[in-house]
Amino acid sequence: MDLTIGPIQFFWTGEHWLRFYKELAGDPSVTRVVLGEVVCSKRQPFFQTLLPEVVDLLGAAGKDVVLTTLALITHDRERSQTRDLFALGLEVEINDLSALSHVPEGTPFSVGPLVNVYNEGTLGWLAEKGARRVCLPPELPPDSITHLAAAGRDLGVAIEVWGYGRLPLAISARCYHARLHGRGKDACQFVCAEHPDGATVNTLDGTPFLAMNGVQTLSAAHANAARMVDDLVAKGVAALRLSPQTQDFDRIRTLFRDRLEGRIDEKAMLAAMPDLPYADGYLRGEAGASW
Repeated sequence: MDLTIGPIQFFWTGEHWLRFYKELAGDPSVTRVVLGEVVCSKRQPFFQTLLPEVVDLLGAAGKDVVLTTLALITHDRERSQTRDLFALGLEVEINDLSALSHVPEGTPFSVGPLVNVYNEGTLGWLAEKGARRVCLPPELPPDSITHLAAAGRDLGVAIEVWGYGRLPLAISARCYHARLHGRGKDACQFVCAEHPDGATVNTLDGTPFLAMNGVQTLSAAHANAARMVDDLVAKGVAALRLSPQTQDFDRIRTLFRDRLEGRIDEKAMLAAMPDLPYADGYLRGEAGASW
């Protein structure tokens, strides 16, 4: 089983963004890296000029480099940007099905966790279109993962499962972060940058419930597949996806690789994890927020 680093879901400064990928290039535990903006196109100018440097850096380090589409393509400029992704000569991960209309005929692609691949029929249809890898939606129960991993083997489609990070639950055309500060989306002043791991939203009694990230809704807890590694390997899952965050992400990557390669057991892995609220309910067929 390999490790994939998903796209950064949050708004980080260009300096922070570049530093993160320079560190990642030197990390042998990572096989595959998905780059680009998946949440809000207004963030792209802050790292767009750095993208060629990072692509070259990761490629020279032997990583498989993939570019992501937005999760919600809403206007002509974003459609044009999506079309241009396929002209760069790199694999593209689709997170909005409208991007399929821009895939050149015969070009393989991958599918991200924001596309609802819930059954073998959908997986087969995407494989016919050229999908060679699918990261499953994180809300799928274990039986669905079992069936889709088996179907993926038959179709020649590698199956990934969300392994770590706040879960992407919903995307909207409106910006929650801007509204919270009395601003419109077009005049947001990039207030989401104040929360580089998302802003936790509590219920009226103070219980962490969700997290907001610009136009995106996330889980309050960090999904963590640490207890399910052996089960997912046995199901034939090809890779675990780790979603970048600012808190001890280098340690998280190392722990997952050490676990996959048998250098530590489950107990040691959990003992070394950062002290954060975790969830693994979906992977156990229970309420998603449970741990």
